[in-house]
Amino acid sequence: MNLSYATTGTPAGPFTTVVDGDGVVLASGWTTDVAELLRLARLAGPAAQRDDVGDTTKAVRAYHEGDLTAIDAVPVRQHSGEFLMHAWDVLRRVPAGTPITYSEFAVRSGRPPAIRAAAQACGRNAAALFVPCHRVLRLDGTLGGFRWGLPVKRWLLDFEAARQ
Repeated sequence: MNLSYATTGTPAGPFTTVVDGDGVVLASGWTTDVAELLRLARLAGPAAQRDDVGDTTKAVRAYHEGDLTAIDAVPVRQHSGEFLMHAWDVLRRVPAGTPITYSEFAVRSGRPPAIRAAAQACGRNAAALFVPCHRVLRLDGTLGGFRWGLPVKRWLLDFEAARQ
C-alpha cells in the first residue's frame, strides 16, 4: 500500500495524518510518532513524509482556523468488526459543539446496553479528529479517556463550544 503522512502544527500540538495513495485517512492523532499511528491502524509501513497530504491537510488547517465542518467530508478508512465500523460512522455524525455521553453513543450505535463496546470504539479509533471520539463524555459529563491526552480533549471541546 502506498502510504504518506504529514504533520501539521496545531494549537493542541503536532497533528499527524497518514493517508493512502488516494488521500483517504487511515490514521491520525496528536503525535509525531508515525510508527505509533501505523501500529494503531494495523498498517505495515513504510510511509513517506510529505509537507502536506493535499486536501486532508487543508481540512486540518481549516478546522483549526474555526471551520469545524472542514473535516466532515474527508474520507476515512478503518478496518474492524461490524459494530466498530458502524460505531465509527455514527461518531462522524456527532456535530461539533454537542458532545454526547457513552450511553448516548451506545444508543445511537443501535446497542443501548453496550456502553463498554461504545467506549471501546472510541479507544480503538485510529483516525482521531476525523472520527471525533473526543466528542464523547462520561455520563457525569467528565472527560473520560483520550488516547492523545485529556488536555487535548479539553482543548478540542472548548474550541468547538466557543464556535457554536
